[in-house]
Amino acid sequence: MGKQPDFDAVVIGAGITGMYQLYKLREQGYSVKGIEAAPDVGGAWFWNRYPGCRVDSESHTYSYFWSPELLQKFNWTERFAGQPEVLSYLQTAADLMDVRKDYIFNQRVRHARWDDVNKFWVIQLEEGGSVPITARFLFSAMGPLSAPQMPNVPGVYTFEGPWYHTGRWPRDPNSNRGADLDFTGHRVAVIGTGASGVQVIQEMAKVAKDLYVFQRSPNWCNPLGNAPLSQEEMDEIKRNYKALNEFCDTTLSGFPHKWIDKHTLDVPAEEREATWEELYKGPGFRLWLGNYKDYLENPEANALVTDFVRRKIRERVKDPVTAEKLTPRDHGYGTRRVPMETKYYECYNQDNVHLIDLRETPIERIEPTGIRTSDGVLTEVDVIVYATGFYAIRGSLSRIEIYGKDGRSLNEVWREEGVSTYLGLMIDGFPNFFTLVGPQNGTVFCNIPRCSAVAIDWNTGLMQNVLDKGITTIEADPEAQDEWNRLCEELLAKGLIGKTNSWFTGVNKNVEGAQKREVLFYAGGIPEFKELCKEIQADNWRGFLFDGVPATKLNEPA
Repeated sequence: MGKQPDFDAVVIGAGITGMYQLYKLREQGYSVKGIEAAPDVGGAWFWNRYPGCRVDSESHTYSYFWSPELLQKFNWTERFAGQPEVLSYLQTAADLMDVRKDYIFNQRVRHARWDDVNKFWVIQLEEGGSVPITARFLFSAMGPLSAPQMPNVPGVYTFEGPWYHTGRWPRDPNSNRGADLDFTGHRVAVIGTGASGVQVIQEMAKVAKDLYVFQRSPNWCNPLGNAPLSQEEMDEIKRNYKALNEFCDTTLSGFPHKWIDKHTLDVPAEEREATWEELYKGPGFRLWLGNYKDYLENPEANALVTDFVRRKIRERVKDPVTAEKLTPRDHGYGTRRVPMETKYYECYNQDNVHLIDLRETPIERIEPTGIRTSDGVLTEVDVIVYATGFYAIRGSLSRIEIYGKDGRSLNEVWREEGVSTYLGLMIDGFPNFFTLVGPQNGTVFCNIPRCSAVAIDWNTGLMQNVLDKGITTIEADPEAQDEWNRLCEELLAKGLIGKTNSWFTGVNKNVEGAQKREVLFYAGGIPEFKELCKEIQADNWRGFLFDGVPATKLNEPA
């Protein structure tokens, strides 16, 4: 018999998904250890402390619905909570689950190797000289948006003033907030106009002497519709959590928005316009995920919605030239994740806000005093904010090395053969390795706290099967993986999202080799994903190999 590992399971990450997965494994009786790069729990909500950072899911749906105690205990104060409050919620959840005792904080994983002799993972931390941790099972819970990405331009580190990335914002050590940085009267550059860029621009526009927005790819942004939540409203929400949970379980992505059961072109133009006017106001993703059911599949329908949102930008931005620059030309409405905003477009009506269109004059380089564009102009600034987002979905996995059977590198396999998984959960050739909210999982295009819990609850059944039968290794059956890959391709090909370059489809202009579209998520929606997983479980865990034997043959007589 080979050596025994230090732990039954190691979970990488102490965010929404990692904490719950660790808790469930521990409750099952597995010995567990978590590894987290930050000094405390919270994941993305620990790191992203930039001005204006807030959730774009309704706060009361961005919750662990598996815990009635937590649902009743926590009071949200805004319809869409700011980062400090979301982090406070996750800290409260960590207390309830008592998970901190099981985590190593302030540590990153350098690499993990599968030991085929002893049938366990050997996990090396970045800390030089540290002793590896061994575990039978390894769970990656690093999140789809956790690998910050700097812009791919020369001279980034030559700038002599302060600069910040939204995904690694300095923090106040005594609170859940960002550091107390005063931008009043400064010349500030913000590079990027995705979700974090939109949020930070809204705040910087209030205080900067001059705000220079460097925009390469404009987005279709919608009003968030935020408002305070009174205690009376919160009490009403608490009384109705069960009904809300049941409703969200029926929606595509776990948000409280459901398709209108009509085709766009079947609705009279006047009625259509009135509906869009109402949806546009919010709150939240109403226009994006509560629209007519065919608009993300039918190009003609999508063109009509796109024209509606285009007109909204023109209404809100006084200067027609600026409005045109803020209007996307390369994708239709809803085919990328829609950034939510509060008077974002109105910022460009202010004299202190200057838009620089990088489609016309790309950044040539960052210099000690500012940013030089291809037209030779040097924009001198005091501060640079990089709102260039993340290498999404697969980025966190790409930044550590995972070596499976025969020492094969996951990065190399996916680089050479493309991303391929079984259920977005396991990968052929990488035994006992689970990717949570990773590529091709049903929980990526989703309200993460709700959807990742769905996947983890199902994993719990899978891991109970492992426990009950004394199984040492679990792997993805290569045939099942191929079949899952084909299904993900087919589903994504049906809609317009799969025909659009975005982080949903793996395209990131700042990442070398990430210019080709990939199938990175299951587009069938969470209700279908849940039913499919139930069916697989009922079929004796079809598609998995237990100790090298197909699951469906485990119970056959010898």
